[in-house]
Amino acid sequence: MKRILAILIFASAALSVATAQRLPEVATPENYKLIFTPNLETATFEGDETISIRVLKPTSEIMLNAANIDIHEATISSGGTTQKVSGTCDKEKEVALLAVEKPLAAGPATIHITYAGILNDEMRGFYLGKDDQGRKYAATQFEATDARRAFPSFDEPAYKATFDISAVADKGQVAISNQKIASDTPGPGDKHTVRFATTAKMSSYLAALVVGNFEYIEGEADGIPIRVYSTPGKKEMGKFALEAAEHVLSYYDKYFSIKYPYGKLDLIGLPDFSAGAMENTGCITFREVILLIDEKQGSSGSKKEIASVIAHEMAHQWFGDLVTMKWWDDVWLNEGFATWMSSKPIEAWKPEWNFNLDDVSQTDDTLNTDSLANTRPIHQAAETPAQIGELFDGIAYGKAAAVLRMLESYLGKETFRVGVNAYIEQHQYANATAADFWDTQTRTSKKPVDQIMPTFVNQAGVPIIDVKLQCSGNSTTV
Repeated sequence: MKRILAILIFASAALSVATAQRLPEVATPENYKLIFTPNLETATFEGDETISIRVLKPTSEIMLNAANIDIHEATISSGGTTQKVSGTCDKEKEVALLAVEKPLAAGPATIHITYAGILNDEMRGFYLGKDDQGRKYAATQFEATDARRAFPSFDEPAYKATFDISAVADKGQVAISNQKIASDTPGPGDKHTVRFATTAKMSSYLAALVVGNFEYIEGEADGIPIRVYSTPGKKEMGKFALEAAEHVLSYYDKYFSIKYPYGKLDLIGLPDFSAGAMENTGCITFREVILLIDEKQGSSGSKKEIASVIAHEMAHQWFGDLVTMKWWDDVWLNEGFATWMSSKPIEAWKPEWNFNLDDVSQTDDTLNTDSLANTRPIHQAAETPAQIGELFDGIAYGKAAAVLRMLESYLGKETFRVGVNAYIEQHQYANATAADFWDTQTRTSKKPVDQIMPTFVNQAGVPIIDVKLQCSGNSTTV
């Protein structure tokens, strides 16, 4: 996710102050089947959810994350038996406890929930937006802890699963999600139902759905279709973004040993959007001013920003989406990597923009931030949604990127690249920690990366070397 400072302040203030609550390790999700029926006029939505889970040990209770969700009915099926659920919700901890009378045995089980939710005006979870003509749309923004506002879920990054998402939309409305459309059928009533293909395994915060009046232009790179979506009347302003995305994807396919793995790539410009952009798998959402531009009137600075944000979010398709941190204390693995990586494809595409100088400037800015008395280490514990939100700052982006550039310079670009690819190959469609990355770089480079890097990641501030001179006769001692 690409943040801007002003937006970071807003987002941190807006996040819930729920007390710490991690889900107990009782069950893990394998697949979500989600049907969303948004009503843009009443700013509400209906949800129908089936979660295929694996129960890890016998239990009578399954805990899910849920916030601002009104559950109509819930059942759990296991071993050929379906039981109605008696549920309790803890609004402060943002969880729902689903209890059954007969204990569930270890093994496969299915949770089915029908529920209702609110299309809120906070630009998080499943929310309601408007374009400059007053046309309403519904869109999602789940990072970091807001998927639970759209569907009851195992809303922690380590709980990866596949998703089958469907949208019941009004006639004439477009629905966009993480995967290609598998079917689009009339009904119910005067609506149409759009069903999307099954996603790859991913964390809940990377699921996405946009429903409303949108149009697009289309291109491709390396056989991957790329679309840039806008509200009506603006699609021609997506041409620069489309060209940038084509160049970036082609570059990343050559840099990484695993080619772009998600089948299609959509970039969607939204008038109402809290962050700069969000790396939902195969379905990147943007604040429209950071995606759309009049090429004749737009400044080179605006084009650089758009290209850089696109490269950042597309880098996340590998760093963050394909390989995801186990917990939010390592979110810098996502944001630092994407920031470090984003200048590479743009510098190759537009060398006259001198993005290497922008990297130097960014490092200077980071040094200034990191010299403040209230700075923090790159790796910092976080439990509550508010604490997690505070991690999306200049340290997670700028300092982490600067440290990665330093490590790349120390090891050499090609050696570092070998380590990056080994790390991605080992942890694809799964989760990893900072220690996993250092260990991989140590193994592939034969240098003590695992001993060096914790000192930069786990300590706050910039390294300081004190030098004192002492003169005695004709000699100077340092």
